[in-house]
Amino acid sequence: MTTRSAQHNASRIVVKVGSSSISGEREHQVPGLVEALASWRHAGRDIVLVSSGAIAIGAPFLNLSDRPQDLATQQAAAAVGQNLLMARYQEMFSRYSIITGQLLLTVGDVENQTSRTNALRTIERLLGLGVIPIVNENDTVATQEIRFGDNDRLAALVSEMVSADLLVLLSDVDSLYTHPPVDPRAKRIEVVPFGDDLAGVELGEALVNSVGTGGAVTKVSAARMATAAGIPTLLTSTTSLADVVSGKNVGTWFEASDLH
Repeated sequence: MTTRSAQHNASRIVVKVGSSSISGEREHQVPGLVEALASWRHAGRDIVLVSSGAIAIGAPFLNLSDRPQDLATQQAAAAVGQNLLMARYQEMFSRYSIITGQLLLTVGDVENQTSRTNALRTIERLLGLGVIPIVNENDTVATQEIRFGDNDRLAALVSEMVSADLLVLLSDVDSLYTHPPVDPRAKRIEVVPFGDDLAGVELGEALVNSVGTGGAVTKVSAARMATAAGIPTLLTSTTSLADVVSGKNVGTWFEASDLH
């Protein structure tokens, strides 16, 4: 079983951030996210960022006040928002002399051996050149995933594909709790041993809100996928990433199997 030492020793890290953490009223969190990732990169870590947000960022430019409900408009918003999302990231990473590269994938791309090999070759070369690859769901061609999961599953699959040492799932909540965080009975879960079915833990339901999809259910599912592949997973908030980089004990640690 992996311990939290992997948080300090990981040389290749996949970080996933969701739409609600980087758009709308939480858009101010992006500079801190970028600064933390830049710190890891300058320390010699390979960083792959899996970022949602294209639909949420594109929707206002189409005069849509909320996340569109029909697939065609979601895909149109993604087409507008993706280049805006990448432009924002590159502008911020440039402050740290870091170049980013865009990869648009679907779960099917990662599961298909040929496209998986091509994607991995590209990512490996980008990392070798000191670039931070930024992966997003290819929402203009995706169908099912655009509606459910907010890239959590994709992040787990990418982690396995690139043989990551650590997967960090960022959300609006700092940890996994025994009950929904607003419940006074809620207690932080510090460590989830590999294979723990979290019996008695109220995960709630997968969420669909004005900017994204996801919730604790999809993150726990992604953590289980990654840990089954031998990749320890940390679930914490976007605002806590700087603490993660500095080695502090934050979030919920999902122990991995011994496969990795």
